[in-house]
Amino acid sequence: MPSVSKSFQELPPVTNGLTRRQTLAVLMPLVAGHYSVYAQTELTDLARIRANGMLKVAVYKDNAPFSDGAAAEMKGLDVALAEALARQMSLKLSLLPFDAGENMGDDLRNMVWKGHYLGYGPADVMLHVPADKYLAQKNPQVMIMAPYMRESVVLVHDTRKLADAAAPEDLKGVQLAAERGAGAASVLMGYGGGLLRNQVSIFNTGTEAVQAAVDGKAAAALVTRAQAESVLSRNPGSATHFRITKLNFNNGIADTGWPVGMAIKSGHRELGLALEAALKSLRENGELLKIFQQHGMTLTAP
Repeated sequence: MPSVSKSFQELPPVTNGLTRRQTLAVLMPLVAGHYSVYAQTELTDLARIRANGMLKVAVYKDNAPFSDGAAAEMKGLDVALAEALARQMSLKLSLLPFDAGENMGDDLRNMVWKGHYLGYGPADVMLHVPADKYLAQKNPQVMIMAPYMRESVVLVHDTRKLADAAAPEDLKGVQLAAERGAGAASVLMGYGGGLLRNQVSIFNTGTEAVQAAVDGKAAAALVTRAQAESVLSRNPGSATHFRITKLNFNNGIADTGWPVGMAIKSGHRELGLALEAALKSLRENGELLKIFQQHGMTLTAP
């Protein structure tokens, strides 16, 4: 849009000798006309995206099996989903990998509705957002929508070392693995006033914790189902000795898990409808199921 000064420069000369009031009477309709043209051509959220031909999708870095690897070669279920959504909307994909902040509110601010103070973002849509009503209430600047899976915490265990686990007390005396900073790690370390603390080895990621169990360094790992399934799918020989079990610690972690969806800026209704329609098509044509299967994961109803 031209600057105000340039707009004035392009206006026809005003007749000399007019009073200030008469001059304003001549100028104001012309200036208003300039602004009305640009106001009429201002694009809606979806129209702007289509005009650019690009869907900008924010995904977490170091979040295997969803999004992991170097930016130019990032792989994972969320990356594949981003590609499928963009293709379904007849757009090219622009992936915006980002480091997790202190909390989900920081991530939503940086990647959805405002942008990072370093100039990175925001994206058009962010994936892997818990579809939680309390999170939505705390962040009215975004709309959390379109859940595409359900995540849960599970115990994956080597049946040769731990045949069964019906209660947390069954884990006494066996080596355990968990992800650094994850809620599951806190659960193991804190259960029963520290009953299992000395048995827990902490790994940088959940997939590393599962791999440690596969490699014989632990008898079991408390991780998400996606992390467990993705590692076992890459180790089919060892996977025959492992079982995935739901274990109730009575500590606030939902037994039924939690839905995972996406977030867009509040008010971007047209974009939201387009994303929901694209996800619906991916479900109906079987492509979403295929994406999960290719990553060794179960497609669970959100």
